[in-house]
Amino acid sequence: MKLQFRHQPFQADAAKAVCDVFAGQPFRTPTYMIDSGLGQLSTGFSNAPIVVSDDKILEHIRTTQRQGGIKPSDSLVGRFNLTIEMETGVGKTYTYIKTMYELNKRYGWSKFIIVVPSVAI
Repeated sequence: MKLQFRHQPFQADAAKAVCDVFAGQPFRTPTYMIDSGLGQLSTGFSNAPIVVSDDKILEHIRTTQRQGGIKPSDSLVGRFNLTIEMETGVGKTYTYIKTMYELNKRYGWSKFIIVVPSVAI
């Protein structure tokens, strides 16, 4: 069996849109601190904290929304919950993986949470 796969521009555009939200975030390679037994706490592997200001994040989100013909958000609600919304069967899984790859390449992030509804949209 031969798998046939075509890269769709909208998949790469979605990944780029998510990554562009964090423009200005410095790259940091994930590190792990070993507990030396001296009472020092270790947080293990984690992504670097987001250092880009909330105002800058909102500006980037609005830019992406305008480019996509979406009404710009008035404000951020809580921390950042970004969504990739696509029709069924157009490559969401690939887009999620591509987005994680790009976030790792640009910012060194390697921890992600993906929530998928139990019923297909």
